[in-house]
Amino acid sequence: MKKIKPFFLAAKSKKAQHTLKVLSQKYNNYALKEANTVVVLGGDGTILSLINDEVYLKKKIFGMNRGTIGFLMNNYQPDNLIHRISISKETRLNPVQMKVTDINNKTYNALSLNEVSLLRQNRFAANVRVKIDNKMKINKLVCDGILVSTPAGSTAYNLSAHGPILPLNSTLLALTPICPFRPRRWKGALLPEKSKIALEIINPEKRPVSATAGQVEVRNVKKVEISYNFRKTLKLLFDKDQNLEEKILNEQFIL
Repeated sequence: MKKIKPFFLAAKSKKAQHTLKVLSQKYNNYALKEANTVVVLGGDGTILSLINDEVYLKKKIFGMNRGTIGFLMNNYQPDNLIHRISISKETRLNPVQMKVTDINNKTYNALSLNEVSLLRQNRFAANVRVKIDNKMKINKLVCDGILVSTPAGSTAYNLSAHGPILPLNSTLLALTPICPFRPRRWKGALLPEKSKIALEIINPEKRPVSATAGQVEVRNVKKVEISYNFRKTLKLLFDKDQNLEEKILNEQFIL
């Protein structure tokens, strides 16, 4: 069995920083270059931000919840950490990427493990054209917004918007409207993971819309192109008795 060499990465919160000191005294804290496992101390946001750094994509990630939500984290327990990591189960996640063009024709790119979301910026409803693989599917969707979710993100914003929960091993993306007004009966769609999604804003000067992926928000957009990025993979480790697939399954039975 390969020796576990942890590097501890903590969020800026007092709780996470205190835990970093405790674990650094208890275990050998390797330099990031030498480590083969990154132990993340924080919440889901800390994990989600790692997708933008190639250094962390080369390591295995074991998170312990020292934040608020912790859906992507394991429970915090300082004892037997190396053994827990050695018997943990690996889950690989690919992000969705967005390419945004704003009303000034500037382009932006961003990644997200959860979703890409579009939201109206003022009192006017967003008017959105929906194209899948260069084919028009909805000529005008009148709504507060729309999002594209991965299976890993389907229990987050997507679920709050009444989108479907996707099994982690499903090869699908969820396209979910946010408060749709017209067509009122359209509740979204399940798309193959290789789909190329284009969301075009109608009259973006009068009806401004923002687009968000991960920690990147772009305002006054006119077109957003969304697809999976299979070239980037985050390798998450979960305790054997509480893996991500089990967490997603359990979300369907929370009342």
